[in-house]
Amino acid sequence: MALPAEARRRWNLTDGGAVEVADLGDALVIVPAGRGGLRGLVSAAIEDAGGYAALARAVAAADPELA
Repeated sequence: MALPAEARRRWNLTDGGAVEVADLGDALVIVPAGRGGLRGLVSAAIEDAGGYAALARAVAAADPELA
């Protein structure tokens, strides 16, 4: 997979640098490997939202069909 040069420079990826990919169905999330990876990214987002319970409440309030 080829990434644009700007993205490779920003994330300090060399030729053949390892990444993690999550297929979301209609999009891909590409994260440099070895920096906490996708699990670290999701954990940080949950923390930033105030924890899992707060995030779940916010999602349910925004879309009651998901509750």
